[in-house]
Amino acid sequence: MKNNILKINHISKKYHTIDGEITAIKDMNIEVNKGEFIALVGTSGCGKSTLLNIIAGLDSPTSGNITFTEKNPKIGYMFQSDCLFPWLTIYENCLIGLKIQKKNTLENQEYILNLLKKYNLYEFKDKYPKCLSGGMKQRVALIRTLALKPDILLLDEPFNALDYQSRLAVSNDVYNIIKKENQTAIIVTHDLGEAVSMAEKIYVLSKRPCTVKKVYEINLETRKDPISNRKDTKFIEYYDQIWKDLDINV
Repeated sequence: MKNNILKINHISKKYHTIDGEITAIKDMNIEVNKGEFIALVGTSGCGKSTLLNIIAGLDSPTSGNITFTEKNPKIGYMFQSDCLFPWLTIYENCLIGLKIQKKNTLENQEYILNLLKKYNLYEFKDKYPKCLSGGMKQRVALIRTLALKPDILLLDEPFNALDYQSRLAVSNDVYNIIKKENQTAIIVTHDLGEAVSMAEKIYVLSKRPCTVKKVYEINLETRKDPISNRKDTKFIEYYDQIWKDLDINV
């Protein structure tokens, strides 16, 4: 039996501009179960990031509501940029969230050090971000987010700044970390290959006003890591189906 952790119930979001009212999201319904990896895909500007901001509490819906199983859920947010402070060491960067939330305890410090060891970054803990590759910076950014032990992890186009080869490698690393740490994750991406290879469920979103157009349960023959999943015989079938659903006019 699946354990529901988040429900998005008929939410809509409207903005008032000089040119009038704009509906960004209309009657959106999404369910997320504990431990699931969900992907949201849609055309550019359809409202994917707006939806993440609403889930994170950075924005409010005009109507509808979001309910969590946890009373005060902890939300982790990983952005497109790694947002590492260049004047702080890798370890100090990982402590930022804990210091802000006044949770910089010895136990949490040890938790970060263990994550750095576990994911091959410990030897760089006293180095500065300029010493790391783009992919390593993204792994540090993820560890900084995991340091807060979030109930739900939100990823907004987290690999956008990387070249294709690095993007594949880092998506593999990030996926494996998320799964090993038993995280519930929602990723926004415009890369269908990324979505099909990483997610267990994909919500295809319509053009603005954004709503759920179709939902796919991704059942690959042998689910492993994103790079291996791209070789699965069903990968291209899902890719083609979702591409048609996006209805992109070029």
